[in-house]
Amino acid sequence: MSLAGDGGLEVDLCIEGPRGGVDVSFRSEAAMVGLFGPSGAGKTSVLEAVAGLRPRARGRVRLGDRVLMDSELGVRLPPERREVGYLPQDLLLFPHLDVAGNVASSGRPGGEPTARVLDVLGLSAMERRAVGTLSGGERQRVALARALCSRPRLLLLDEPLGALDLPLRRRVLPYLMRVRDLYRIPTLLVSHDAAEVQALCDEVVVLKEGRVVAQGPPAEVLPSERVYALADARGYENVLEGRLVATGDGVARLRVKAGVELAVPPVEATGVGARVVVAVRAEDLLVATGPTPGLSARNRIPARIGRLRVAGGAVLLEASLGEGDGPRVAVKLTAEAVRDLGLEAGRAVYLVAKSSSFRILAVEEAP
Repeated sequence: MSLAGDGGLEVDLCIEGPRGGVDVSFRSEAAMVGLFGPSGAGKTSVLEAVAGLRPRARGRVRLGDRVLMDSELGVRLPPERREVGYLPQDLLLFPHLDVAGNVASSGRPGGEPTARVLDVLGLSAMERRAVGTLSGGERQRVALARALCSRPRLLLLDEPLGALDLPLRRRVLPYLMRVRDLYRIPTLLVSHDAAEVQALCDEVVVLKEGRVVAQGPPAEVLPSERVYALADARGYENVLEGRLVATGDGVARLRVKAGVELAVPPVEATGVGARVVVAVRAEDLLVATGPTPGLSARNRIPARIGRLRVAGGAVLLEASLGEGDGPRVAVKLTAEAVRDLGLEAGRAVYLVAKSSSFRILAVEEAP
């Protein structure tokens, strides 16, 4: 979805703080924008200011043709009039209400029916449960359902998976994908996880020390010169989405764009056609300049080199799968390997990887 018809989202903010403050400016017409950066970069401060929770913030916030804040014009809508659905890190569920009561508590006339939201987020069977009995992933889904029932024109999600362990992240991420695809609500997502941003966002705005240092599509921005060191803090991962085509012999086979098939670890899906999101680290992909018979690695993926550049003391090779029209991935190599293999832009190669090198991020059953 594009917000072009509405004029998109404009954020131009100055927020004073003890560590130098935040001074950010960006505009986007993407449906889901990620705010990415290390802890202390100012991501949550921006989200709170957009929600109207930073009364000392100065600047301008506009969504479409609607101005939420403009210091020069003296416009500052209170939070309750901004039509924003805000999901903070601490969730703030009402302990005296059950699941359905929490979800309905933010409902507005003409908003999404509670029963519909409960169904979309897989909460229908637990609507009468006390929130104190829920797991972390279930609580996240209840808070998201409550935000959706407020009929927001903008969703603000602050580290929605940050407090969850890996198994719970796998369970919650498909619901975030479902909300993105079904409701098409403009969304600002705060995250310090590059894989999350790639899986969910159409565009990313990178913050460092309270300033914007890059903006654009995640697959282009995150491995770029200015950002890669931030994205690689926990090991840069390429994120790929595909459909399950077969299972057996200890692997699952996915088909991604351009007809490329991947062998990945077994997935918890009952049928062909399930949507599967996987991640593979840049250093776990090997490059071969010709066919590679006799290897135990299950993946020998044809690709075409786009460009090579130095990043953090290594060489980052960017390639597109298939004949060059498939998903883009980054491969971390040594300068010696690049030289010995004669790698250069435009060259056809094979990317080699074990099935176990892929990490399952999310699985969503076919409709």
